[in-house]
Amino acid sequence: MAKNKPQRLKIQVSSGGVLFKKENNDIKIAIIKPKGKKILTLPKGLVEKNESPEVTALREVTEETGLEGKIIKKIGDVSYWFYIKEENAKAKKTVHFYLMEYLKGRPEDHDWEVEEVLWMPVDEAIKRVTYKTDREIIKKARELILEISE
Repeated sequence: MAKNKPQRLKIQVSSGGVLFKKENNDIKIAIIKPKGKKILTLPKGLVEKNESPEVTALREVTEETGLEGKIIKKIGDVSYWFYIKEENAKAKKTVHFYLMEYLKGRPEDHDWEVEEVLWMPVDEAIKRVTYKTDREIIKKARELILEISE
C-alpha cells in the first residue's frame, strides 16, 4: 500500500453567500481575505447538525463579514475534492450558495477567522477572487441581481 494514500473519505457540506449592495449604479459584493492566507474568497462554512443550508449561509456570512443580509434566492451549488493532511483523508465538499441583500452591519465586526472584508464592485470581484468556483458563483449572482433590478 502506498505510504501517502488517503486512509479515509469524508463528505462535507457547507453554505455561504454572495452578499450584495447597490451604491449609485454600482453593485458591490462582500469578499473576505481569511487570516493567514493569500486568497480572496466568498464567505462560507460548514453546515452544523440540525441546521439548514439557508441558516448556515446567513450565520456564516454574518460571522465572517460582520454584515447581515437577507436571502433573495439560491444561486447554486459547487462541489470539489481536497485533501486533509492532518487527518490523511480525501474529502468531497459541496457548498450551497445564496444571493443575499445587505441589511446592516460593519465589516470591522468580522470574526477571528478573517483578516479583512472588502466591498468590491462585482466585476472586480470576478477578476480578483482566487477560486474558479467563486468566479462562477459571482457571475451567476450578477445575472440574478440584474434580473431583480429590472
